[in-house]
Amino acid sequence: MPLQFQTLINSRYDVVILGAGPSGSTASLYLSQKGIRHLLIDKCEFPRDKICGDALSGKVVYTLNRVAPGLVDEMVQLKEAFHPSWGISFYAPNGKNLEVPFKTDRSTDGRAPGFIASRADFDNFLFSKAKAGTADVVTSIEANQVDFEKDSVNILFSNGESTTASILIDATGAHSKLARLLDIKMEPLHHSAGLRQYYEGVEGLDADGFIELHFIKDILPGYFWIFPMTNNRANVGIGMLSDSVSKKKVNLKEELKKIIEHHPEISNRFKNAKPLESPRGWGLPMGSKKRNISSDRFIITGDAASLIDPFTGEGIGNGMISGRFAGEVCELALQENRFDADFLKEYDKRVYKYLGPEFRMSHQLQKMVNYPSLFNFVVNKGRKSKEFRDTLTAMFESVDLRKKFRDPRFYLRLLLNK
Repeated sequence: MPLQFQTLINSRYDVVILGAGPSGSTASLYLSQKGIRHLLIDKCEFPRDKICGDALSGKVVYTLNRVAPGLVDEMVQLKEAFHPSWGISFYAPNGKNLEVPFKTDRSTDGRAPGFIASRADFDNFLFSKAKAGTADVVTSIEANQVDFEKDSVNILFSNGESTTASILIDATGAHSKLARLLDIKMEPLHHSAGLRQYYEGVEGLDADGFIELHFIKDILPGYFWIFPMTNNRANVGIGMLSDSVSKKKVNLKEELKKIIEHHPEISNRFKNAKPLESPRGWGLPMGSKKRNISSDRFIITGDAASLIDPFTGEGIGNGMISGRFAGEVCELALQENRFDADFLKEYDKRVYKYLGPEFRMSHQLQKMVNYPSLFNFVVNKGRKSKEFRDTLTAMFESVDLRKKFRDPRFYLRLLLNK
């Protein structure tokens, strides 16, 4: 059961986590593993919906295995909620597709490396595990005011109660108030708009749960997606760079409807499909720009830190990776009794060392999509180049690619198919 509010009065925690989505709950799981006293709060009651593509890549599995071994095995058993996914299919403007598996070798354990699950199901699963840890947990309240003092962070909640902590982790998502303190704001060139709509009965879904990204000429540099789910459902949607939406005066709802009803190849797959909701929109802050994501006594994670992949739109796995790093750096800070910005910069270093190479490559791919003929060329080459496919697979497998990304000859070999 959630704590009663009065138990917060005059309390002091080592760490307070604002937001219990994937990045916040992951940080909590890590802190519980280390026996660190912390508070996890969220403005909502769980389960709750979160508009999203719902794809859980190998990064999600990798991170769970690091912070809470055994949880992936539990997910696998929840067959009504978690649909196994073995990879991703990129469809170029010319209609040709490039299939990229999430895993190079299926023979290791026979378990799919990724899943598709509604955020209502996945977030509730992760949150329930965080609640079972050592955290104090409170829901249905928000942090109305945060004051940073010399020796603490003071937090005033929406019900009038307050608490203090040594350090704060902000996992409140794309509308984070603390992100503004780091001058993180919505920038159309580093932000996308997305629409999601659940469907039932979409035909032609991949038997191995490959998610589909269709780069259709009329919506470049965005894409249309179809992600297979359990119970004959699919997550269907459209995403586009906010700068392009504004400049081209694109109505995403109209474009989504047009693709589903009139696209030569896609519309046939929806002839017997039934929408389960109206299209719902949200914003995606992209990792195409490096930002400061920590300061004195606080760290920001996930969407609050703008860590969504610029090309694939993946945010859940990246958010969970940032949550793990936040937990690790909080542990170090408590050991050293150092909560200043210089010390917490270690968090920024870990996040961008891990995700930075992927972000740079994805940003280049995002730019390439503006040129359909070039994208067609690369997909055609990728269909023939095992190295290119293995590189994209490695991004999802969390393999260290820094040395390759730093070598210009690597990109030349990809394009020349050598």
